Parts: sequence; C-alpha cells; structure tokens
Amino acid sequence: MKKLFSTADVHPRDRFDYWHNVACRNLVDHASRPECRQTFSAQIEAGSLADIGLILFENAPMDAIRSARHIARTEGDELFVCRQISGTVALEQEGRQVQLNEGDFALLDPLLPYSAKFFTGSKLLVLKTPRRALQARVGQTREMVAILVSSFEPEPSWISSLVAMLPNVAESMTHAAKEITRNQILDLIALSLMKATGHANPRVSSARSVALLNVRAAIELRLSDPALAPAKVAEAAGISVRYANTLLAEQSTSITRLILTRRLERCRVTLEDPSQNHRTISEIAYGWGFSDMTHFGRSFKALYEVSPRSYRNIRNVA
Repeated sequence: MKKLFSTADVHPRDRFDYWHNVACRNLVDHASRPECRQTFSAQIEAGSLADIGLILFENAPMDAIRSARHIARTEGDELFVCRQISGTVALEQEGRQVQLNEGDFALLDPLLPYSAKFFTGSKLLVLKTPRRALQARVGQTREMVAILVSSFEPEPSWISSLVAMLPNVAESMTHAAKEITRNQILDLIALSLMKATGHANPRVSSARSVALLNVRAAIELRLSDPALAPAKVAEAAGISVRYANTLLAEQSTSITRLILTRRLERCRVTLEDPSQNHRTISEIAYGWGFSDMTHFGRSFKALYEVSPRSYRNIRNVA
C-alpha cells in the first residue's frame, strides 16, 4: 500500500481541506464535515488487487454525504465493499442504516446517495470492486447495500479476516497470484452478501443468484478435469442442465462456453507468471483440462487475438 496522504505532513489549518481533496480524487466526490477542524487527523493509503482498488482510510470523527449532485459527476462504475478495520462507522443508503464495528463489512453503491458517520478511532478498508464482476456473481445489488455482514457469524468472520489481510500482502503478490486471489475474494464476498441478504429480505431472485453462484463454483472446482461436462456441473450445483444454461444465458454464456472461457483465463494467467516459465505450454493447457492442443491454440487466439506462445513471449518481455 502506498501512503497518499497524512495530516502529519500538513499544517493544522489546511489538514481537513487537503484530506477532502485527496479522498474525493481517490474514492468518490462527496461533501464532508469534521467534528473538529483544529484537531482533525487522517491518513489515506492505496493499493490494488488486480482490478480491485484498495483504499485504507484512518480519520478523526466526521460526517460524509454523497448526493445526487456528486453522483452526476461520476465516471467510474464500481461497487464498494467496506470492511471496518477498527473503530466504528455508521452508514445509510436506500433507507437502511448499518453500523460497522471491527470485522464487519457491508456493500455501498456509489451510484446511489449515501451518508456516513465516522467515530473516534475509525479505520476503514474499501474494496473498489468492478460492478459487473460482482453482479455476475450475485445479480442486481440494490437490495444488498447497507446490510450488515457481521463478523460474529462463522463464515463471514474468516472471509472478513482474509479481506483485512489484503493491504499487507497484495503488493508483494505475483500477477498470477493477484488474479487468482481476486476471483476467490469476489466469490467469497458474494457468498457472504447472498447469505446476509437472504436473512434480511428473502427474494425469488436471490435463489436464482445463489444457483448461479453454485454453477460457477462447481465449474471452478473442476476446471482441471478434462472430462468436465455440463451434466457433471449441473449435478454438483444441484440443478438441471437446462436451468443452469437458462441462468447463464442471462450473462450471454452457457456451461460449455463458461468452462472454456475459465480454462483459457487460467492458462493466460499461468503464461504470465515468470515462476511458471519452466513449464511447457502443452503442460499448462493439459493441467487446466484441455485434451486437444489444436483446439486450445485456436480458442486462445480467438479470445486474446494472439497465440499462446506469442502471448507468453510478449508478457515475458513486458
């Protein structure tokens, strides 16, 4: 993580205004008011995990509001997973209020108005998550915002602990490790959100999202199996092949196409990893379930517009 700002480096009279400018540039445009300008202190650190931005906020008590006026100037398309590292923050969005204590997390949508109240000792980690990547796992997220994912629940507790580790380990990861961890983190966050939302407001669409998540998980767990077929995926997910393909069709794919796409993605990530240079391209492809190298080569080139060998050479030079 790189330190973007600390009030220790700024004259007391300028601290809050400077902090506000940095926060608006690196998170979202908003209005804020400190409890006390004269004693205000804060620090912001930033990093990334593949295409997920990591922003770590530590600040004195203050209030923040994101209004329709701020949203109108928004260019990005992300969702915020807010994990409280220490202290307390109160969030409000879509008429729901949630208080995050250490270990808790919740989802915020920066395309909807929200407010936040930070208390003494607050330290907050925000994962700026690509909207499409998370919605591919859970469906529409409007009913999921500002719902508590409590650290007192066993499953969310260890997922929360894993998320909290990211600022300390993400920058030292290889590119391949970041890609793999990114997908796992999104899958785990999606599971937690589905569970929390299901408890708060059961919906038919939630059942569809859970089924879709189960299909994706069944595929991920079996990618290296060359005999992986739609029937095996559907059986593992506990639904029919027809229903699984109906769900995936909403995302313009199918079981067969998703298996191929995910295998190609795994091969691409492996080809980018310098620590895997001792392995042949065929070995990598076979390892991720391909049994026909001609089919693998053609499919890889169709997706990435370059052959596997050329891709490896380009990435190694880069």
